[in-house]
Amino acid sequence: MEPARSTSSPTLVSRTIAVEEPAFVPTFDALPAPRTTWSAPDDALVVGGGTAATLTASGPDRFTAVRTAAERLFRTGDVHAGTEAARPRLFGGFAFHAGACATDPWTTFPEARFVLPRVQVTVADNGTWLTVTDVGEEAAPAAVERRLEAERARLAGGVSDGSVPDRPGIRAGRRTTSRAEWRESVTAATDRIRAGALRKVVLAQAMETQLSADLPRAATLARLAETYPACLRYGFETTGGESLFFGATPERLVSLRGRTVETDALAGTTGRGETPAEDEWLAEELLADPKNGHEHELVAETIREQLDPYAASIATGERRVRRLATVQHLHTPITAELAADGHVLDLVEALHPTPAVGGLPPERALETIRDTEPFDRGWYAAPVGWIDAAGNGTFAVAIRSAVASERLATLFAGVGVVADSEPNREWDEVQLKYRPILDELDRDAAAGGELFEGPTSSTSAGAGDRSSGVHTD
Repeated sequence: MEPARSTSSPTLVSRTIAVEEPAFVPTFDALPAPRTTWSAPDDALVVGGGTAATLTASGPDRFTAVRTAAERLFRTGDVHAGTEAARPRLFGGFAFHAGACATDPWTTFPEARFVLPRVQVTVADNGTWLTVTDVGEEAAPAAVERRLEAERARLAGGVSDGSVPDRPGIRAGRRTTSRAEWRESVTAATDRIRAGALRKVVLAQAMETQLSADLPRAATLARLAETYPACLRYGFETTGGESLFFGATPERLVSLRGRTVETDALAGTTGRGETPAEDEWLAEELLADPKNGHEHELVAETIREQLDPYAASIATGERRVRRLATVQHLHTPITAELAADGHVLDLVEALHPTPAVGGLPPERALETIRDTEPFDRGWYAAPVGWIDAAGNGTFAVAIRSAVASERLATLFAGVGVVADSEPNREWDEVQLKYRPILDELDRDAAAGGELFEGPTSSTSAGAGDRSSGVHTD
C-alpha cells in the first residue's frame, strides 16, 4: 500500500464571498487545470479550478490512506466560508480495484486522488459563492483575501454570449469486446453461476471513439446536466488537464451528514416507452417482474448487511420506478443512523462495490471481472464524490461515464449477469447504456450504423431487460 501523499503542508486558509451567478461554460473554461465539477439534485453545483492540495494513494488500503490524509489536511484551518455549501471540500475518486489504472486511458489517474480546489464557485439555494483556499506554511489570510478579490474580478469578465460549442461528432470507433468475445464471457459467467461459484456478476464493455473535433468539455458537462437533472453529474480532470473523467450517474453510493446515512438500491432496468401509456406499461411490468424484483432485493439486502456493523438503525423505503431519459430502474431508498460518529470514507469502503456494479459474492465476482474483461475499469463504476472537514460527504457510483482527452473518448457500460442471462440481450442492454454519453458526443451516434450495431431503441432494449433480469451497470 502506498500511503496517501499531500503536495502541501496541512495549514489551510480559506475565504468566501457572495457573487453574481456566472454562466457555467465560460466559468469552467476560465478556471485553471485541473478542473472539477460536481452537482446533484440535493447538492450545490460546484466548479473548481487549480489545486490548493492534492491527496493520492494506491493499493487495497487507499480508502484508509485518503481518510488519514484528509483528516490531517483539515486538522488546522482558518476558514471563513460564509455558508456551509461553500466550505472547502476535497473532490475526487477511487479506482474500481487496486491495479485498475495500469493501462490506457487510465495511466494518468491514480488509484485514489482528491483535490482541494484553489478556486471554487458554488451555486447553492442561498446564492452563489466564490471561495479561494491556500494550503502550506506560507498560507496567509491577507494573501488569500487579495486573491479572492482578483478572482472575483476575473470571473466577472467571463460573460457568456449565449453560444455553446456543438457536439464534436464521432469519426471512428472500436469496441474492446467483440460480439463473439461477449458471448464467451457471458456464457463463462453463467456457467460459474450455475456451478454455485457465483450468484451474480456485472460484466462491462468499453468503446473507444475518435472524435471529429476537440471535445468541448464545459459544453458537454452542461448538456449532461440539462438532460439528466435527476442524476449526480461529475467531471474530474487529471493534474495537467490532459484527460477528463465525466458522467451522469443515477446511482448514489452513500451520503453522510452527521450520523445520518442515505443510500440507494438501484437494480433492475427497462427502456422508456414511445408514448406515456407505453412508458407506464413498461414501468408496471418492471415492478411486477419476479426476476427483476428478486435481483433488486439481493442488492438492497446486501447494502443493509454492509451498513449493519455501523448502524444503530436502518430503514428501507418503498420500492419504486425511477425514470431517466433513456431507461427506467427499480429504486429503493435506504437510510440509517450511525451508532457512533463516523467518516464517509468508512462507509464508502464498506459499500464498494455494490452488487449492482460488482456482483455476489464480491470477491469471486471481482475475480471473474478481472479474468474476463479485456480492459482496465479505472475509475469506471467506482466511488467518486467529496469529503469535508467533518467527515461528511456524498459519493456516487461512476457509471454512465467516459474518460476523454482532446479527440479520444472511451465509454464504459455494463450489465448484471445471472444464471439464465442471454448474451445477445445483454449486448443490447449495454448499447442502451452507452447512450447518455454517445448522445453528447454525436447526437446521431446511437441511431445505428456499423460502429453502433445492434438494437438501441428503448422498446427493443427494454424487452431484453425484462427477459434477462439486467441490472443498472
